[in-house]
Amino acid sequence: MTKQSKQYTDEFKAQIAQLRQSGKSMEELSREYRLSQSSIHRWTKQYANSGKFGVKANLTDVEKENRALNKEVKQLRMENDILKQAALIMARK
Repeated sequence: MTKQSKQYTDEFKAQIAQLRQSGKSMEELSREYRLSQSSIHRWTKQYANSGKFGVKANLTDVEKENRALNKEVKQLRMENDILKQAALIMARK
């Protein structure tokens, strides 16, 4: 039996982050809303960084650049493979 994780709205996460920033302790929030302290910590950090809770919204500039470069490498490898196949076909003729 697998454990299903709960899905929380961005508004709820923002409310929890604001309560934490206003001085409520993690233990108090955890007990009151039945949340893990790691979730509260993560939401507070994300809210402070960008005000958003998606993974892509909270990437650093280096991580964004790394993703873009990986995407470009993948595209170039695919193009290189296509050119190799074309060269083999042309060599057979």
